[in-house]
Amino acid sequence: MRLIALAAIVSVIVIAGPDSGSGSAHPEAAQAPRGMGTLRGRVDIRRAIGVTARRPGIADLTTLPPVETPDARPAVVYLETADVPDTSPLRDGLTGSPPGRARMDQRNETFSPRVLAITTGTFVDFPNNDRTYHNVFSLSKPKRFDLGRYGKGKSASERFDLPGVVRVFCDIHSHMSAFVLVFNHPYHTTTDSDGRYRIDNIPAGRYTVTAWHEGEVRDTRMVTIPPTAGPTDLDLLVQ
Repeated sequence: MRLIALAAIVSVIVIAGPDSGSGSAHPEAAQAPRGMGTLRGRVDIRRAIGVTARRPGIADLTTLPPVETPDARPAVVYLETADVPDTSPLRDGLTGSPPGRARMDQRNETFSPRVLAITTGTFVDFPNNDRTYHNVFSLSKPKRFDLGRYGKGKSASERFDLPGVVRVFCDIHSHMSAFVLVFNHPYHTTTDSDGRYRIDNIPAGRYTVTAWHEGEVRDTRMVTIPPTAGPTDLDLLVQ
């Protein structure tokens, strides 16, 4: 019996090893945490942007219609694809995160911003700032909803739980449309007025970077985020 007990003790020592204080039997668990990096750059938009013709209303008899600036419509830059596996390091940024909140205004019979990038679980508010009624709805597969008609000063909200592209419309004004891009990871952003973007706190590794613009993926590149280095620069092209 003493020999059996001694053999068991020796086996435990051999298996656990001198670094068993980490409390894990997996070698990778004892390694240092992955480094974090930053990806930044500019999206050059060279394609022409079509504009849906605005339908005249009664208010146009006394006021001039708003002027839309389609060249200012942003692109969305994100890592990997919209469907990220549970094992991907991109999921780490959402662990324990509370639901977020975003806003898409209805002003001058347009949605502002026209393009909104959010993470799953985010509530989006749709306030009405016009003198006319609006009715926000979507028939997109990731999120089907109809907020009904409501007037100036009123607002309605919707929660987006599934990743994907959601096209948003107004049931009263056919020229109104917008996009809500929903991701199940936090590594996405929209470009600013100069076409620049920046994504911080990216786990070190190799990723696919995608530039999305006006309903379609326009450019895709591969990039490596090193564990210890300054920002990684990557320009993208939309044409």
